[in-house]
Amino acid sequence: MKALQWQGVNKLAVGEVPDPELRNPGDMIVKVGKTVTCGSDLHLLGGYIPFMEKGDVLGHEFLGEVVEVGPDVHKHRVGDRVVVSSFIACGSCWYCDQKLFSLCDNGNTNPAITETLWGHAPGGCFGYSHAMGGNAGSHAEYVRVPFADVGAFAVPDEVSDERALFASDSASTGWMGADLGGVKPGDVVAVWGAGAVGQMAARAAVLLGADRVIVIDRLDNRLQQVEKFIGAETLNYERTDVSGELRERSGGRGPDVCIEAVGMEAHSPGPQFAFDQLKQQLRLQTDRPTAVRDAIHACRKGGSVFVLGVYAGFVDKFPLGALMNKGLTVRGAQMHGQRYIPMLLERMAAGELTTEHLATHVMPLDQAPEGYRIFKEKEDGCVRAVFTP
Repeated sequence: MKALQWQGVNKLAVGEVPDPELRNPGDMIVKVGKTVTCGSDLHLLGGYIPFMEKGDVLGHEFLGEVVEVGPDVHKHRVGDRVVVSSFIACGSCWYCDQKLFSLCDNGNTNPAITETLWGHAPGGCFGYSHAMGGNAGSHAEYVRVPFADVGAFAVPDEVSDERALFASDSASTGWMGADLGGVKPGDVVAVWGAGAVGQMAARAAVLLGADRVIVIDRLDNRLQQVEKFIGAETLNYERTDVSGELRERSGGRGPDVCIEAVGMEAHSPGPQFAFDQLKQQLRLQTDRPTAVRDAIHACRKGGSVFVLGVYAGFVDKFPLGALMNKGLTVRGAQMHGQRYIPMLLERMAAGELTTEHLATHVMPLDQAPEGYRIFKEKEDGCVRAVFTP
């Protein structure tokens, strides 16, 4: 079958790989209908997560049709249309019992790397390096889905492919940030990043009853999407004093909840960006924490900061003093898709959550290398590139 393969730093190619096969009784094979780029994939492409091997298949956000099921799969049948959580979880370990599915003890079949890096291993993820299990990704004609009864969900007839696709990761990740960040009615919420995850976090905050939701970015096309489709306010950090404006819009206190949806390659104005970027390139730090620093400084005393952006290791100039002295609660996680996807599909069916606008560029899988280039360079207003194998 055809698949998009990582060939080296900033090198992608569509090639032939073996068709997936059932390995365990709970597996199923899905024919991929749509699969979408993610900002976190760019960290793999750029070599910032050094656990890729030449030929690895990328992609973790997808939807498709069931074509084969193992004997222990009871919730799905051949022909079903399903959306699949990007993180792989067994559904029966202690962490899954606590609905912390991305922390599953059994989803990552190669835990030694992350146990060494972080003390413990999170669950596995499709197409996201050997640190996350080395699972083949979804930018392919077919994909094997482990623990299929736990991680795959039937798509309601009234929900289109284009809408359901983003429940796989972006919408689940964004909703988790608002939910676990503690957004409640009447709150002022600030979201750094107007990509797909930031927009979904902002929409979740709106639906959870926040009084004001403010999204911060520098790209006008994304901020326009926020205003048109999400129903939130916007700030362009290259034209505005964000900290001062956030205080102005929150009674002088600062936001109650700050959600960081940017990640380890954050951009910022001024000379500090060049300094952080140089240190990252020289591997003096693994991540650029600009947006996290801004969120911690902007958050009101006693407020909550949730980190949704993907980070790999170590950062410089982390504002620990601000965190401690302001009494902040700081949380982060990879997405617990199994916890949120059923509810999100219901909201999508009801028209409360729409995502089609995020798919700004749709193209065949053969054009995936060009799709990633456009996505990375943010050319032609690209928010997400969707591939149709």
